[in-house]
Amino acid sequence: MGETLTVLASAAAVNPVPWARSQMAFTLGFHIILVPLGVSWAFMTLIANYRAVRHHDRAALVLAQRWSKYMAVTFAVGAVTGTVLSFEFGLLWPRFMGTWGEAFGIPFAFEGVFFFTEAIFVAIYIFGWRRLKPWTHFWTGVPIVLAGVFGSVSVVAANAWMNAPSGFTANARGEIIDVDPVKVIFNDAMPLQAAHMVVAAYLVGGFLVASVYAAGMLRGRTDRYHKLGFTIAFTVAAVATPIQIGVGDSLARWVYGNQPVKFAAIELVPTTSSDVPETLLGHLNADGTVTGGIPIPGLASWLSNPGTGRSTVVQGLDTVPVDARPTVLEANIVHLSWDVMVGLGTALLLLSLWYGAVWLFRRHLPAGKWFLRAAACSGVLAVVTMEAGWVVTEVGRQPWIVYNLMKVESAATGNTGVWITFIAVAVLYAALGVTTIVVLRSMSRRFRRAGGFVDLDTPYGPAEERAPAKTAKTGEPEP
Repeated sequence: MGETLTVLASAAAVNPVPWARSQMAFTLGFHIILVPLGVSWAFMTLIANYRAVRHHDRAALVLAQRWSKYMAVTFAVGAVTGTVLSFEFGLLWPRFMGTWGEAFGIPFAFEGVFFFTEAIFVAIYIFGWRRLKPWTHFWTGVPIVLAGVFGSVSVVAANAWMNAPSGFTANARGEIIDVDPVKVIFNDAMPLQAAHMVVAAYLVGGFLVASVYAAGMLRGRTDRYHKLGFTIAFTVAAVATPIQIGVGDSLARWVYGNQPVKFAAIELVPTTSSDVPETLLGHLNADGTVTGGIPIPGLASWLSNPGTGRSTVVQGLDTVPVDARPTVLEANIVHLSWDVMVGLGTALLLLSLWYGAVWLFRRHLPAGKWFLRAAACSGVLAVVTMEAGWVVTEVGRQPWIVYNLMKVESAATGNTGVWITFIAVAVLYAALGVTTIVVLRSMSRRFRRAGGFVDLDTPYGPAEERAPAKTAKTGEPEP
């Protein structure tokens, strides 16, 4: 009995802040995998749908119908995980919401509108396959694409506000007394962060979907259906990749000018200096020295401001007090995540250029197995790249939850039982993830066995795919 009480007492003494951070990071990391599919899959489905209607393409019609059903599943799972995240703001960060909720909640109000709009039109589009005329049905998919994009922008606007808080007036006690919704949403960080996330959604979603078809083609499924599915998805990703490199470069320079401490963690700059090298890998030590890695002289300074080149001064971590900057461990995590993001992003860019060059000069897909192997890996690599980017964004802002205004430890719940909810959520999400994969795989097997349409009475499908009518007397198919 005494030992049990001791265990319970030690559990009650657990610091809730690391557990709150871990739970939020875990649930966000899980949810963000579904976001690209929610944003980009509808667009890719409409491309297939347009081709089917415009060119009477049977393979494209089958593809569009199947993709719409996959899209519905991932949208439903994303709705569940997104709802959990919404509750976590109040449960894990009550002091943050109590202080800043009037401003921070504004973008989420708009996100709710876009979410319900998307849900309504997903339902219309799915059921419209058997009830609407071809072009009418096609246009019901357009609001899904727009709502997905604007919903994503709304959520990112809230995160951007945490990096560049604005649009509010506080009294002497720090209480918000006035809010300007336009300035909250369109804060200084919002345009580049939103563009970075939306383009990332098309990049990651395209590579994820294409990787499945690349794996199928490696297994010998080289029919037109698989080639078309791969071509649409990979082309979307290949177009998005160089755009993302450009947007990411602009965002990095914004961080250099507006969040210099985060930038110092990204580049491992312990003290303010010019001619700062770009260190590939490597790590920061407790004494402020950097060891390991491959330094490229002056490149970090040059990338920060090409106008002044290697003479560009980069602010160091030691320019702010220890309690106002990332810890040594956090700085190393940010730097490693940056290297992973840039490294894998560059690899995906090279893969996209390979695809584009073959298509430009030969007008067909790269036929080699090495290309298909790389394409089959691209989905996982794109997800890792995206996750690494969010680590840079969130960990690099530490110790602030609202940049320069509120620290994480001042925002978290005081409930010492948070570790229990973390374990419960981890188990729940693991079950949800496994179930989602099982459902999608079973749908894929069912579709392959069907060979054509699953719903045989698709109104604008090929005539031979429609279910034969039955006679009123016998119930048997008519001849």
